[in-house]
Order: sequence, then structure tokens, then C-alpha cells
Amino acid sequence: MSDGELIRTALYDEHVALGGNIVDFHGFELPIWYTNIKAEHLATRESAGLFDVSHMGTFRFSGPNVREWLETVATQKVSSITAGRCAYTHFLDKEGFIIDDMIFAVVSDTEILGVPNASMIDVMWDWFQGFSPSESGITIENLSPQTSIIALQGPTSKEYLDAAMGDGQHVGRFKWSEFSENQLGVTGWIQGTGYTGEAGYEIFVPNDQVAAVWRALIDAGATPVGLGARDTLRLEKGYLLSGVDFLWPQLDDGAHSFLARDSWETNVPFGLDTEHEFIGRHRVLSHASDDARWWGIKYLERGPLPRPGKDVFSLDGTKIGQLTSGAPSPSLANTGIGIGYISGVSEGDEVLIAASPRSSVKAVIIRPPFV
Repeated sequence: MSDGELIRTALYDEHVALGGNIVDFHGFELPIWYTNIKAEHLATRESAGLFDVSHMGTFRFSGPNVREWLETVATQKVSSITAGRCAYTHFLDKEGFIIDDMIFAVVSDTEILGVPNASMIDVMWDWFQGFSPSESGITIENLSPQTSIIALQGPTSKEYLDAAMGDGQHVGRFKWSEFSENQLGVTGWIQGTGYTGEAGYEIFVPNDQVAAVWRALIDAGATPVGLGARDTLRLEKGYLLSGVDFLWPQLDDGAHSFLARDSWETNVPFGLDTEHEFIGRHRVLSHASDDARWWGIKYLERGPLPRPGKDVFSLDGTKIGQLTSGAPSPSLANTGIGIGYISGVSEGDEVLIAASPRSSVKAVIIRPPFV
């Protein structure tokens, strides 16, 4: 919950008109659902869902050698990402802990667009400023206040995009393009990225143009989806959530120290390249093979559902980890799934989840995605 005045995205009236159940999400008024979480989740997997993600930030980095500059603070080897492509990265502090993760797009040799997480816009702005961008000839602009972002996700996304905007706007997975002339007359850019694991797009347009795109995509057949299904969709694909699956120690209230993690511990198979120098690299390289790493668990029997903070035990009763995210999986007939940091396990091992004070549930270790 937020202590200050809540922010309404440019689509707030559209959400209300569609009957969205509005909640406070990191200081933004956004829908948790319109009909129900399960229906919206399955609609995204089976056809296409439409999400207002305008609470996310938009930064523009520009200047000569901008890729090389960003690479010094990013776990991704940014200089190897060619123009027109997107990539994922972590940013670590000087002790090696993750501050935030980000999808970025290389527009050209002199321009990069990045998407910091909703609650981390100010934090990441201040972090980047600490590395003397102006002295390196780099300009950083915060485009967040004037930019709306909507995500169209699911197997029929291209069909709906073509119907709404006309042919020619499609981009492939993890690619970027500025909008060409289109039947809605909107400007901005489109990326083949998203947070559901499905084919689809993230669409960036000025605030005064986003309602036209939103309505056209719904008229084409897209299902509006709230934050509830966005969370279960990302969990099924094993995507980390900033502040939930990792948390920068400087933002910890003292109750979540186990969430201070580095890129090695997150076990993410992309976004980390240790062959270049970057802030925090020393910690990433320092781990023993049996240190706790991020894994998925899937229930093998019925029981209380897995939830964040639940302990994980070996079959002999030794505590070996803790869940950071967990929920019933709509795509797997509501089978319990979760992700967390667990020591000394391999894929296929069986463990026990302390799902309630009096009940443990047997689960199997897997490497997400779950579906």
C-alpha cells in the first residue's frame, strides 16, 4: 500500500468502464481483475490478454558508447546486443546484491530504452546518476510520466495487433521497432517482450494516444487482464518479481534479509555474462556449488497451497530453503507451484513444503517454466 496520493494511469477511466476491481499497487490505481483471475489467466494462454503496465518506468540512455557505459553496471554484455534487439539484465550494488532487473532495447549505437520496475524508478534513476553519465557523454531521460505501456500477450496477439493497427507493426520475440504509419495514427514503439512467457508485445505510446490503442485491441478480441493473473502467469513461467523474489538490502525493513540475492543465486539462464567486468561481479563468482539457488517446486499431492515465506525441508526434515512466490497454477488444474531459494538440490528431487503449522506437502524440484 502507498502512503501518498495514488496515481492514475491514462487508462484509469477505461478500467472503471470495464468493471475493473481497482487496488493500490505501489502507489498506482490499477485493476486486480475484471472478471476473475483464473478466466483472465486462461484467456491469455489460449488467445490473448491485454494489460495496462503503465506503472512501469521508461528511461532513455543516449550518447556515444552508451552500450559500453551501461555494460559497466549491468550483468548483461550490453555491447553484444545489436540495434533492434532487446535483452534482460540485472543491476548489482557494490556488494553484489541485485538492486533491480530490467528489459532494455538497443535502438541504435547511440540510444537505449529501458524499463525499470514500478517501485524502482527513483531508486534506479539515482543509481545510474552515481556513475557519472554526463562525464561519459551519456544523457539519461525519464520518459515515464508521459509514456503509457500496454502489453498484448498470447498466441493470437499478432492477429489482434494487425486487426487493430493494420499490417506492418509486428516485431519478433525480443526485437524492437518504432511504429510505422498505422490506421490508428499513433506514435511510439513496440517490443516483442512481455511478462507471461507467451508470444506478444509491449506497446509504448504517449499518454494521450493509449486509450485508442487499448479500445482497438479489445474490439479486435483481446481480453483485458488485471494484476492478479499477471502474477500467476509470470509465476508459471518462473519470472522473478522485483521486491518479492529478490530485494535490495537497502530497501529491506529488516524482515526480508533472505531476499538479498545476486545473479548466480537467481539461477536465471539469461542476462548474466561473467566474461566482462561489472559492478558486483566478485560476489557472483564467489559461490560454492551447494549454496542456495533459485528453483521451482510443484506439488505432488493435495494440501494447503504454497505461499511466499513457507519453508522447504528435505525428506529427512532438514530445512533447506524458503519460497518467495507461490500459488495454484490455473494452467495445471490449480496444482500448487512455487519458486524460492533452496540449497543442495537438483531437478527431480522430492522435498516437503511446510504449507501450514501442522501440514507438510510433498513436492518435486523443477526448473521453471512450469508450463
